[in-house]
Amino acid sequence: MCGFCGFVEAKRSREEKSRIMSKMTGQIVHRGPDDEGQHIAEGAALGFRRLSIIDLAAGHQPMTNEDGSLWLVFNGEIYNYQELRQDLLARGHRFQTQSDSEVVLHLYEEYGAACLSHLRGMFAFLIWDQGESRLFGARDRFGIKPLYYAEHNGDLILASEAKSILEYPGFARRVNDDSLQHYFTFQFIPDPETLFAGIRRLPPAHGFTYSGGKLDIFPYWELEFSPENKSLDHFVEGTQHLLTEAVRMHMMSEVPRGAFLSSGVDSSVIAALLRRLEHLKTFSVGYAEDRYDELSDAAETARLLGTEHHELRISGGEFWRALPRIVWHMDEPVADPAACSLYFVAGLAAKEITVVLSGEGADEVFGGYGIYREPAEVAKFGRIPSPMRSLLQRAARALPDGVKGKDYVRRATTPLSHRYFGNALIFTEEQKDMLLPGRAHRRLSPLDITRPYFEKVQHLDDISQMQYLDFKTWLSGDILTKADRMTMAHSLELRVPFLDHKLVEFAATIPHHFKIAEGMTKYVLRKASADWLPPAVTQRPKRGFPVPTREWIAKDWLPDVRGALSAPVADGFLDKGYALRLLDEHLAGKRDNSRRLWAILVFMNWYGVFIEQSIHPEGI
Repeated sequence: MCGFCGFVEAKRSREEKSRIMSKMTGQIVHRGPDDEGQHIAEGAALGFRRLSIIDLAAGHQPMTNEDGSLWLVFNGEIYNYQELRQDLLARGHRFQTQSDSEVVLHLYEEYGAACLSHLRGMFAFLIWDQGESRLFGARDRFGIKPLYYAEHNGDLILASEAKSILEYPGFARRVNDDSLQHYFTFQFIPDPETLFAGIRRLPPAHGFTYSGGKLDIFPYWELEFSPENKSLDHFVEGTQHLLTEAVRMHMMSEVPRGAFLSSGVDSSVIAALLRRLEHLKTFSVGYAEDRYDELSDAAETARLLGTEHHELRISGGEFWRALPRIVWHMDEPVADPAACSLYFVAGLAAKEITVVLSGEGADEVFGGYGIYREPAEVAKFGRIPSPMRSLLQRAARALPDGVKGKDYVRRATTPLSHRYFGNALIFTEEQKDMLLPGRAHRRLSPLDITRPYFEKVQHLDDISQMQYLDFKTWLSGDILTKADRMTMAHSLELRVPFLDHKLVEFAATIPHHFKIAEGMTKYVLRKASADWLPPAVTQRPKRGFPVPTREWIAKDWLPDVRGALSAPVADGFLDKGYALRLLDEHLAGKRDNSRRLWAILVFMNWYGVFIEQSIHPEGI
């Protein structure tokens, strides 16, 4: 696991390019504390920071091929690299190292852009072709590893983290106003935009070429839901086989490894499969408020599995004080308090191991979110004639907030594509109008983001449509962003076996009646896990990383929150009076505004850290 930077430009001297690259890679030392390198070429520059995982002695980057015509910087792991390496050797390629990175380089030599279809793993990389003056790059199928880019004054700039691009000469720190609107809907910024004006993300499952000043971005893989009429046993056995294979492949490393462990089935089944193969260290996080944490359940699972378990309990004060540092590592605002929890448990794990396996992706793959029950809950309204549904919707809209049944009727009478924006809906459109005074000049709808995805899968059942949207937005924008940034903040490599694309493709054939059954989400996964875990674990409801922000805002943090919302940070972007009214409503118990307030606080921290540079991320 590593971090890299690169740019294509032909005007500066080698010495100037090297100085620029040093500043850019200096921002991502946490991604690669073990080694660094540069390749300064005519027309381009590549920079690298290395966290040594495989071929510790000889995996230095940037890496070149036999004749020095191609140069690579690579972040990630290719789990089938040994198989690919043997095939390439048979085709006459010569290798200088035992690393998976060099396999990618030779695979490109052999197949060009088609090399991407051969890769099984998580990755982002750049390859500079000196003879063709062409840059080629790609990002893995689900966006596990990041890749940012910007076109600036005729130059192309790329990096593992956006903060490196901010170091490029003349690049201005400005807010993308359109993305700000979407942030306050989704709690993250959907691909391909970022909250930095001029900086974008390469979408998951996409590659690109850059030559002659032209950037060409193309997809190389697509998730296709195609439910099959087969038995439950077929899906259970297939899941068992492919998940076991994925975990074995994800164990590849020459450094100590372990697993995150919460109370749920996702992390528990990963830990159970690992424990069958080796001694295992597991790690959990909880809070001073006992009723919120998962430590007791996680500890019981660890006892049943026989792992060497480590746990950490954090206070509200520690949580609040770490926020600027967490925001700096996150690069972009993600208003998910679980990101902070992940930051702390990653710090705990990094004291013991270098590689950690986790359960991210299981909910998207197997249908694990509680909201996926909604289609069945509102199905009876589908039989009501359309004029009557419209009447009920208008009646529900007229009811005061808090009236029992109002939200249910509203959802039941609204088409899925107009009510479901993903796992988080922070501010309604009316609330955003009050929060963002500049929005009146360019009022964007979240439907601008979600409509293309729903249109692509409108032939599928509602649960599959929801899963598809979450794969395209929530998974990469929230789940995997915080997973990558919070672990790499501690130079810890996180791996996610549930996102092995062979397993995902198989799970996409599961029909909706096996995704949620007998009152349980992730029904197939729970059945598959029964051979490895006791019922008390496989049948636990999903809890995620529950964080007591509701109480912390009202008690522990109250002076700090009120002071932050009154501060001049981000003036002109937010209506601070409205934000303070949200706080007063929260304190009075009229409405739980904790998620909205947290989204505002995270944005203000981000603005202070990156745009104004008035908030210093202590300890960086």
